[in-house]
Amino acid sequence: MPANGPPTNSSVLIIGESGTGKELFAQSIHNGSSRSLKPFISQNCAALPDTLIEGLFFGTKKGTFTGAVERPGLFEQAEGGTILLDDINSLNPNLQAKLLRVLQEKMVRRVGDTKDREVDIRIIATINEDPIEAIGKGILRKDLYYRLSVVSLFIPPLQDRKNDIQELVNFFIDKYNHLFGMKVKNVDQEVLETFEQYDWPGMFASWSTLLKGR
Repeated sequence: MPANGPPTNSSVLIIGESGTGKELFAQSIHNGSSRSLKPFISQNCAALPDTLIEGLFFGTKKGTFTGAVERPGLFEQAEGGTILLDDINSLNPNLQAKLLRVLQEKMVRRVGDTKDREVDIRIIATINEDPIEAIGKGILRKDLYYRLSVVSLFIPPLQDRKNDIQELVNFFIDKYNHLFGMKVKNVDQEVLETFEQYDWPGMFASWSTLLKGR
């Protein structure tokens, strides 16, 4: 059910290593908002080359290039709803600048067009590395980071939340019982103890230091 109150445009940056469930959090944010009855569109920024992703994001104008058709981009398709940009640090700086314009002006321009189109969307982005380090390496624009991180969520790796292991085990048992027609009820205690003793190493060794400094 949609939440009470007006739609919010506050952007959200979700930070966490691969596999921590960032997209699930993003979907939950959308579902709990007053935009929940509108589209939720997710796009992995690392999944496509830059030449394709620009047209995918912003749309294309017919005749701009061979085979180009009049097509709305993902920002237009998400009108009234939420768009999730997964692995935002994989987006090249030029496209990050265009994304910044969308955040600032709530306008998009299709590739090859001269007309700006107003959009009403909420942007949620994810990053799978320390954003401060990404800025330092020049792969994330500082101005875009500040625009995206109006609300920042850090999802800790499993090594920092081992109390979740039993619940995760139950979830995956149910999931794969359904997929494969199995009737597994639980795992041996020895297996569970192995899971709990494992260190579950991740990529964010520096995050505890970073968070303490905020």
